[in-house]
Amino acid sequence: MLAGRPNDEARQRARELIEALDVSHRAGVRVNMLSGGEQQRVAIARSLVNQPPVILADEPTAPLDSTRALAVMRILNQMAQRYGAAIIVVTHDEKIIPTFKRIYHIRDGRTEEEAGEGREIPEEA
Repeated sequence: MLAGRPNDEARQRARELIEALDVSHRAGVRVNMLSGGEQQRVAIARSLVNQPPVILADEPTAPLDSTRALAVMRILNQMAQRYGAAIIVVTHDEKIIPTFKRIYHIRDGRTEEEAGEGREIPEEA
């Protein structure tokens, strides 16, 4: 609503994101009462709600189990495709690295590029 969207549209968009991130069952709960993983998914929903052109994600899957980590990456990639956004992710999570099209490693203060697979993340993941 703060971004100038009509209330109904803003609420619908928020509902879509919390459902996609599997936290809709906790919609009426105060954030400080959520688990670390739930808080992370709510933060991701908040960051995506206004469809930004660039998504900066610092360890977006850190507190999540493998299944939810891949689900979050699937959603981030879908959002990027749907809205023409770029995603820049900093991570130590080796499981999500193959989902990126471009991969840069920083080693000893130097940046090295590696070809990414950019593969689709299966829905059942």
